[in-house]
Amino acid sequence: MEYIRTYYGVNAKRGGRIVYKNKSGTIVGSKGPYLRIRLDGEKKIGNYHPTYEITYLWVWQITN
Repeated sequence: MEYIRTYYGVNAKRGGRIVYKNKSGTIVGSKGPYLRIRLDGEKKIGNYHPTYEITYLWVWQITN
């Protein structure tokens, strides 16, 4: 995942919370240049491009 953080300049970390197309989810890992994300309420884990319609949430955004 270090490659994704460096190449795309995003704050992607395992366990990090994101929003993708108005759906919240959790980063569970990476596969090559893609993030593995489980969207809330979904059983399946999907591959997502790190910069395509993803908002990375900071801890203060989750708690406030």
